[in-house]
Amino acid sequence: MRFAVPMMAAALLFGTPALAGTPEEPAGFRMSDYRSPTPAGLAGATTLDTGGARALLAERGAIPINVLKLDRSTLPGGPWLLSRPMRQIPGSLWLPNVGLGEPPEEIGAWFRAALEHLTGGDRGRGLLFYCLADCWMSWNAAKRALLLGYSRVYWYPAGVDGWIEAGLPTEEAKPLPVGAMQP
Repeated sequence: MRFAVPMMAAALLFGTPALAGTPEEPAGFRMSDYRSPTPAGLAGATTLDTGGARALLAERGAIPINVLKLDRSTLPGGPWLLSRPMRQIPGSLWLPNVGLGEPPEEIGAWFRAALEHLTGGDRGRGLLFYCLADCWMSWNAAKRALLLGYSRVYWYPAGVDGWIEAGLPTEEAKPLPVGAMQP
């Protein structure tokens, strides 16, 4: 207890480590270094902690969308290359690479079509985007959904890492093929 006051004074003087590493929200998309500290929020979206994400999904208030990056075969229309099993929040749809800063047109079109299909064209339907902790891919995908006119966009920055850390159940992730989920 005798160290509490000096530690609080140091935190006030120098800022807390968590806040010191929090970057400002950029005007555009994050284009590189996707695995790095993310902003505290996303303008226009609701940022959720693990408890908030769990409650939202329990009431079926949003469709969970995993946007973890994944390599793809170089063959035309090639499949995703999954080198090891991945985990995700139960009931999620995995749309790899839709959170790139500038996704290839094929991926961008697939993202738009998938959201249209998943929501039945209802831009007010809730969408929860996540990836891993300290990953800009979910931030980018959520921002892109906002720009497409979706109004109930949720961002879960702790991602599947935070979900697992909380001891919540997961399921094996299976990436959707590009072109799946057409409206």
